[in-house]
Amino acid sequence: MSRIAACACVSPATGVDTPSNPAENPQTSRLPPMSARERVLDLRRHAPVILPSLLLCDFGNLEREVRAVEAAGAHALHLDVMDGVFVDNMTYGMPIIAAVNRASDLPLDVHLMIDNPIDYVDAFIDAGADVLTVHVEAKNPRAALERIRQRGAAASLAINPSTPLADAEELLPLCDMVLAMSVHPGFGAQEFDPVALQKLSELRNRFGDDLLLEIDGGVNAGTISRCTAAGAGMLVVGSAIFKAEATYADSLAELNELARS
Repeated sequence: MSRIAACACVSPATGVDTPSNPAENPQTSRLPPMSARERVLDLRRHAPVILPSLLLCDFGNLEREVRAVEAAGAHALHLDVMDGVFVDNMTYGMPIIAAVNRASDLPLDVHLMIDNPIDYVDAFIDAGADVLTVHVEAKNPRAALERIRQRGAAASLAINPSTPLADAEELLPLCDMVLAMSVHPGFGAQEFDPVALQKLSELRNRFGDDLLLEIDGGVNAGTISRCTAAGAGMLVVGSAIFKAEATYADSLAELNELARS
């Protein structure tokens, strides 16, 4: 047994030796596990957090890819769900979320780019989503956000570049996180739109640490420091990790350093 595991301390209240190893302390072991929402909010401790966007990973080796970015230092994973209606492209649904959930203990940030998200909130939370993002531009986002909260997951609202922040005003009290899109969703090879930085800055000035702020689209070595300077604590990164020549670990290390500069 190690010295740490063998050490004991004396309780000032009872005078009884108690193990200092939390695993051996009955009171500590009875602590309830964190809810999905608590797991997401706990990411503040690691901010700024880079979330690898799995849309660009090798789906033929999904478990290997998930474990590789986890080993490289990722604190959470981002998954994009597109329905071919709200956006032109289609991606994947609940089975992929469930597969990633089985392969990793990291929080799953699931971005629903779908037309009527309320119809799928329960299914995606059951599949393993810790935070669900719905779009202010989608149908009935209020009902979706309320249901997400009821299920114990973190509720997030996405805002497209062309959508004014004022359109989300009445929904902000229902949100744990706001995602400012820096590209139009559903399309690749777009330039980073700095309008997202303006939204992030305004939200940070109004809500401080009470609201998680995320940005998605064109986040790379050339833009990431501007994102964190504007207030982003959650940074979704795809190509700069999965299409980079460097290893996942080296890419994440460089991006983390730039995000903190």
